[in-house]
Amino acid sequence: MRAFLFPGQGSQSVGMGKALADASTAARELFQEVDDALSQNLFRIMVEGPESDLTLTENAQPAIMANALATLRVMQREGGFSLADKGDYVAGHSLGEYSALCAAEAFDIATAAKLLKLRGRAMQAAVPVGEGAMAALLGADIEKAQALADAAAQGEVCTVANDNDPTQVVISGHKGAIERAVALVKDHGIKRGVLLPVSAPFHCPLMQPAAEVMEEALSKAVIHAPLLPVYANVLAAPIADPAEIRARLVEQVTGRVRWRESVAAMWDAGVSEFVELGGKVLGPMVKRIAPDATVRSIVTMDDIEAALAEF
Repeated sequence: MRAFLFPGQGSQSVGMGKALADASTAARELFQEVDDALSQNLFRIMVEGPESDLTLTENAQPAIMANALATLRVMQREGGFSLADKGDYVAGHSLGEYSALCAAEAFDIATAAKLLKLRGRAMQAAVPVGEGAMAALLGADIEKAQALADAAAQGEVCTVANDNDPTQVVISGHKGAIERAVALVKDHGIKRGVLLPVSAPFHCPLMQPAAEVMEEALSKAVIHAPLLPVYANVLAAPIADPAEIRARLVEQVTGRVRWRESVAAMWDAGVSEFVELGGKVLGPMVKRIAPDATVRSIVTMDDIEAALAEF
């Protein structure tokens, strides 16, 4: 069994998508569809930067989605690839869940782009700049991370945001609480705590205003049953009902990204091959969760040709 995976924020880089667009009409068309949907030349920002513009949450989120979906579009148009025939599940990390849903045709590319633009903007606006923070805990499992977050909170929000793999957990919340947590890592048997260069504290209760924005937007969005079941971040379980997809995407704004559990559940369900489209971020996490799994990243035209020859 095979699962297709889609990366989240932090996987963006200036120049992303350029080689694909240079080589493929299908990729160029997809990037144009996203630009048209957003009434913005997002592709130019992806290719030329500046990096400060690309890393803005409202740009990074649709850009990462567009890059991953362009990879898939090239495979479909130029290689006759069918996700429904070649995959059993899809999953994405945070914003990547939207990419996964779009890949599985739960919504179209314009809808995904608009939702992600709004999601990025709403998440940025939910907490004034400087009031929130996130930190990666290296050498921490979920139990150690939770104990640290509880100790550092002191009446403020400090919670596990991303359970990425057995050695990496991300915490999110009020800036003071996150800084206290970083100072306490050694006391909790954690190797390192690194403050992340993010503009807002994602996946924690402080994001509630953004969840309300997304609830309204998703209530109006046309969502179809996906071609393949989608592993929901907040459940670490597959879903396919459009009403449940809506509800879980709203929960995801404030809820934990249960990535480690999602990959473990897919492995237990019989998935032995994990294919990351448009990035090389999730593969190493998968190997730390399921060491015996086969992992492939498809980013370049060479990657696409090699994959198409094997699938």
